[in-house]
Amino acid sequence: MYRNIRKYDIRYTDVDFKDDIKLSSLMSVLEESACISADELGFGYADIAPRGIGFILANWYIKLARPIKLGEQLTVHTWPMKPKNTIFLREFEVYSGEEKVCVASTRWCMVDLKTFAVLPTSAFFEGDTREYNDFRAVEFNSWRIAPVKDGEKRYEKIVSVSDYDHYFHMNNTKYADVCLDAFTVEELDGVCIEDVQITYVKQCKRGEKLEIFRSVDGDFCLLEGRVGDEPRVRMKVRFRKTR
Repeated sequence: MYRNIRKYDIRYTDVDFKDDIKLSSLMSVLEESACISADELGFGYADIAPRGIGFILANWYIKLARPIKLGEQLTVHTWPMKPKNTIFLREFEVYSGEEKVCVASTRWCMVDLKTFAVLPTSAFFEGDTREYNDFRAVEFNSWRIAPVKDGEKRYEKIVSVSDYDHYFHMNNTKYADVCLDAFTVEELDGVCIEDVQITYVKQCKRGEKLEIFRSVDGDFCLLEGRVGDEPRVRMKVRFRKTR
């Protein structure tokens, strides 16, 4: 069955103060492989943009077996599942040598690039005869993240031009950095991410103030980014102690 397989070296600029790969860097690596795979299969940016259609990420789920460190070389495997209704599921396995260090699943939507209205997958994939890999990298289907209630405001950011992607809104990987900036160095020292889930509610534009609120739900930290009273992103993250 189809897989795109690509190698990435983890560079100095990819890691945090612990020499662990930053969540945003890991997401960038996975998204790069996803885009290259879509190009290979004939539904990449150059294939669908001329028709006024784009893909946007709706959800991430990432599970890490251990921290990924500076200097490691990662081999990323990715493949799409057969598109259904308005959802396009894509899976990932990440290896360091022979060791599987990470698995991930993402949900994508097709949108009209003028209105950003969600389109049915049939807008591009009607009559699709491609062969799809039906294997899930991780069995995860609990995509909903509850709103943060009685959360404490921990961080804020003004969205700027450097946050933009080619859809003229804040790139999905940027939200990972902003949400994790709601923690202190002391809180993040001695822990690593075990698993993390992100849901994008609505895109952010330049000049908007994104405020991050944080609460706790059992083993998980819940974060919600809002512009005014309107939620824009939610994150659910669980940490593992490393010492």
